Order: sequence, then C-alpha cells, then structure tokens
Amino acid sequence: MKNKKKAIGKFQFSKAQLLAVRDNGNHPKSRRGSGGLIAPRKLVRRPGTLRVNQVAILGQGEEESTPVELLIQKGKDQSYLTQDDVLHVFPEAESNMEQLEELYIVLFNEGIPVVEPEKTPSVDEVDEKETAAEKKEEFDLSAIGIDDTVSLYLKEISRIALLTAAQEVEYARGMEIGKKAYQRLNRNHITPAERYRLDRKIREGELYRQKLIKANFRLVVSIAKKYIGRGVSFLDLIQEGNIGLIRAVEKFDYHRGYKFSTYATWWIRQAITRAIADQGRTIRVPVHMCERINKLTRVSRTLVQELGREPTSEEIAKELNTTPRKVERIIKISQRPLSLEMPVGEEQDSHLGDFIPDEMTLGPTDAASHQLLREQMEDVLTSLSPREGRVLQLRFGLKDGKSHTLEEVGKKFGVTRERIRQIEAKALRKLRHPSRSRKLRDYLE
Repeated sequence: MKNKKKAIGKFQFSKAQLLAVRDNGNHPKSRRGSGGLIAPRKLVRRPGTLRVNQVAILGQGEEESTPVELLIQKGKDQSYLTQDDVLHVFPEAESNMEQLEELYIVLFNEGIPVVEPEKTPSVDEVDEKETAAEKKEEFDLSAIGIDDTVSLYLKEISRIALLTAAQEVEYARGMEIGKKAYQRLNRNHITPAERYRLDRKIREGELYRQKLIKANFRLVVSIAKKYIGRGVSFLDLIQEGNIGLIRAVEKFDYHRGYKFSTYATWWIRQAITRAIADQGRTIRVPVHMCERINKLTRVSRTLVQELGREPTSEEIAKELNTTPRKVERIIKISQRPLSLEMPVGEEQDSHLGDFIPDEMTLGPTDAASHQLLREQMEDVLTSLSPREGRVLQLRFGLKDGKSHTLEEVGKKFGVTRERIRQIEAKALRKLRHPSRSRKLRDYLE
C-alpha cells in the first residue's frame, strides 16, 4: 500500500518522512522551550495556509516522484547535496525560511549533509574539508572599488579565527545554557549565590554569541560580493548581511546536526535580497513584486537558451501561467530609471542628458515658422479696431495661450456675453476678407 503524502508549502512529504521528523528523540520537545531555539514541529497543514498551486511541482498523481523525493534520492546516491541542489528545487528559499527548515529536517533525518556548491566531499569528510577550505579562503576583491573603510574592515575580520563544527556546537550549547539561565533568573525566590551563578552563565552565553557572530563575518562578505551592482553599496550589503547573520545565530539549533555556515547562508541571503528590494531602486518596488521580477528573469533566461532568441511576452506568460498583459506590466515595473547626469562616451566627458532631445522645445525650423506667424497675426490684428483685436486675443489665447469664455471677456469689457459674441463674429468676418486672409493662408499647410 502506497504511503499517502501530505503537502507542505511547495513540497510533498511522505508519511514515513513526517513520522521520522516527529519521533526523532534528538530534538527539543517544544518550538520555543529552549530559549528561543527553533525546534521541529509537526509538519501538518494549518487551515488557510495551503493554496492549490502550491500542492505539487511535478505532476498531479501520487505515483510520480516529487521534487523532494528526487532530491533525497540524489543525496543518497552521492552521499551529500549542495546548496545549488536545494535551490534548484526551492528557488525562492529566502522568501519562506520555515519551509526551508522543514526540508532540512527531512534531509537531516535521512542522513544527507548539505555542503557548499564547490565542495564534493564524502559524508565522513564534509565538516573537515569545509573547515580546511574556509581557512584557506582569501577575498579576491580585485573587481570591487574598495575604499579605506572596506579595507580596514576586511583586514580586521581576517584576524578572527574560523570555527570548526565542534566549536560551533560548543558555542551554540553555551548560548542555550545562557538563555535558560536568563529565563530562570526571572523567577522569584532566587538566592544571591544562585543569582550570581546565573549571571555568570548569561554573560558566558552572550560571549559565545558574539564569538559565533564574529567568526562568520567572512561568510557575510563572501555572500555580499555576489550582489554587487544591484543598487546597494558594498558596505551596506555587508551590514545587511550581518543583520541576517545575527538572526541566524539566534535561531540556530545545533541539535539538528547541520553546520552553522550552511544554515546561516540562507538567512544572510534573505537579509541581503530584502535590502536590495527595499533600497536598490530610486523608485521602491514592493518585495513581492521583486520576487516576481526575479522569477520572470529566470524564466526569460531559460527560454533564451532553449529558443536561441529573446522570448515573447506570450511565451513567458505561458511558462509563468499568467497573461501576457501581466508579463508586460512586470517588465515595465522592472525597468530602472537612469540619471541624466550619467557620464557617457569613452572619456566620459559628456552626460546622457546631452543626447536626449527635449520634446517640449521646438526645432529651429518650427520656431522660426511660429515667430513669423506671430508677427503676421499681430499685423493682421492691427488692421482691426482695438476692441475687436483685444476680443480675439482673449477668446483664442493669442497672448498668453489661455482661452477665455464669453462671460470672462464680457466682464473685462463691462458688457454682456451676447455683445462679445457679436464683436467676435464681426472681427472674424473681417479676417476672412482676401486682403487679410492671404497673409495667413500659407501657414495653414
């Protein structure tokens, strides 16, 4: 009898996998019981949290392998998975960290480690080779315009020793003890000796927390380098990544068995991508729209490789299961404004605004023609009586470009609207006379 599957977010987990997660004795019993650490919870659907289009990625029947099953099978075949493998199944991991944690729980229970993309060690050598590679890591910042501030920062963090997997567990355990001590300190009826002991554990836990954060500053820099040129300065990317690192430290659960750097990478990426969405554009685009833009960009690149040309809006809409009109709207929103002061040319001695025509300004020929017409109009109006010429100027806006109503002109002259209409009609009849109209006929073309 086939295992029934429960859908969670974009994944489908088998009943056996869910039971393995729930019955694992290595995990804390409650989600927030151990000082804020995130522990596994029952992977059941909450009412109103699952949409129809999130149930499955591949197929509709239970006989087809789901992406998670394929991912687990791949991990078992090669004894490990890379972060790129996870991203292939979960391309928008940063937008839903809870689903990512659920996936990591399943992988951990299956005994499958997740390592860096460039590393392919065996299961027994994952932690050792990752640590050795990190210790040899050098920052290649030749493509980055670095000022003194960045140089000093990189020089300072390079002095901080990297941690082994055992040290990460030790520090995380010390943080956990400190959090439990803080909770106990808030209780009543504590002796002075007990209070002193708890204060010491709290200080030690905070010290472990700071060490774990500082030891991973280089991880933040290595991730931030990949997002240069997105509208946010390199220093700001590092600072936003550090905020994500701090959140990862607060939420890291060493009981689950994976390395801290693997877990923290997702939180750092999430913090950086959110900062780019909020700050990377002159005109802010909402985060959910940035996710749609990124998804459209990925689909467009895939279609370019498949078709050998730029895809149409209809082709992109078909892949995204939406309408061409919405695709065109997303493309329009994704366009970035350019500064008119942006330097152009090989020597960059000109600005973009120098090459953009001003559509509100007339060209030399049109300007000369309008000037001649204005002079001819003034000459023709002088052949009329002063009142008739003034009425035509006000009615048709020949002076200031603003046309006035019969009532407005009547108030200026102190007469009725009907009288102004009569004066206007008489003046127009005079202008239709060949002696006057031939001067203006050439401008009708």
